[in-house]
Amino acid sequence: MKPRKIPMRKDIVTGEMFPKKELVRVVRDKEGHVNLDPTSKANGRGAYIGLNRDIAAEAKKQRIFDKAFDVKIPDEFYDELIAYIDHQQARRELFGDK
Repeated sequence: MKPRKIPMRKDIVTGEMFPKKELVRVVRDKEGHVNLDPTSKANGRGAYIGLNRDIAAEAKKQRIFDKAFDVKIPDEFYDELIAYIDHQQARRELFGDK
């Protein structure tokens, strides 16, 4: 049987390509609201960020998503992003890659 192709996406902060499962999608909808999209199925313009706390901290420092989506994003969103990534990292350490 032929091996399955692993979908790759580019991390918006580092510019590196990662398997899609190792990233989280952030999406801006038509109304201009920016949200986390853990399912990667929400409608709107999306950008990916790696599941690494250092990468998320760098995104907050450089205000990466403000630039990518051309909207002013409050610091609370970046704090929520960092908390989500912390949670996902802890899950991976506890349960392993799934």
